[in-house]
Amino acid sequence: MHCTKAIVILNYNGLQHLQTYLGSVVDCSPNWKIIIVDNASSDTSVSYIKDNFAQIEVIALERNFGFSEGYNRALAQIQGKYELYFILNSDVRLTPNWDTPLLDFLGLHEDVAAVQPKVLSDKNQDKFEHAGAAGGYLDLFYYPFCRGRIFDDIEIDALQYDSPQEVSWVSGAAMLIRANCFEQAGGFDNTFFAHMEEIDLCLRLAKQGKKLYCIGVSRVYHLGGGTLQYDNPKKVYLNFRNSLWMIVKNHGRYLLPLLFVRMLLDGLAALVFLIKGKPKLTWQIFLAHMSLYSHFKKFYKMRTKTNVKPYRYSSLIIWDYYIKGIKQFSALNKRKFS
Repeated sequence: MHCTKAIVILNYNGLQHLQTYLGSVVDCSPNWKIIIVDNASSDTSVSYIKDNFAQIEVIALERNFGFSEGYNRALAQIQGKYELYFILNSDVRLTPNWDTPLLDFLGLHEDVAAVQPKVLSDKNQDKFEHAGAAGGYLDLFYYPFCRGRIFDDIEIDALQYDSPQEVSWVSGAAMLIRANCFEQAGGFDNTFFAHMEEIDLCLRLAKQGKKLYCIGVSRVYHLGGGTLQYDNPKKVYLNFRNSLWMIVKNHGRYLLPLLFVRMLLDGLAALVFLIKGKPKLTWQIFLAHMSLYSHFKKFYKMRTKTNVKPYRYSSLIIWDYYIKGIKQFSALNKRKFS
């Protein structure tokens, strides 16, 4: 697939990640334009790039706009120049020929808006990484999980998920997306700031009749938790808050009953955190729910009517995981994916 294409990496005080991972991006992507979007870093990230990678373009933003708006502002500046964007976290190590399977697949399937490679852990390279693994799904109540990762159970990569597979969402850590699809869907939601924004975007793409795939023969290695650890209170708040906002924006009929049950399940998670001696995380879930109440009207107005349903898992992953004891994606009932 021959086209104009850009790798776009968002950076905020990520000098150490740039020093560790940027070399692999340059070495493994000879036919790509590489752009670093800097969210007003206070470290020496920008000078490091200019001193060591003269071929890389830097878009410097005036303040930290977060993941969502940072990307939106940068991509607006280069709109019309590229046909494909590879949205990449700064803590991802690329591998030789990572792009060929992704580009070939997009070239053959015009109804596919975005794809992702298999995302493995850079710390433990025979295992999947939490953020994306081998493609993401949403269950009946919009809880996310992945091929190769259900909650905190991470599978060993035995090439079991290498075949192309339609998914509910592709990881924002390594997302190859058609530029026109990104723009027609409205980009990321600026109000999300960070976390869940790629899932929200994927749901909007699905409403437009677009498909999303993971192409597992392409692989990258992700450090994970490079910005915030997975049990960081701010991360917990953003994940729970943005998930609720996403449901209000994107779920179709019977929103209120589904939202009510989802919030009850969130309350159960808050109780579990409390029992485990993590009251700060319990408090963050409470704050996330308060934010839903204060912003409900705003996000309700964003809803769009469509008969297209996103690709989802029509069961409750919490039940399967905690009650039925299913810890691996391969053990789930595949007839419930549609």
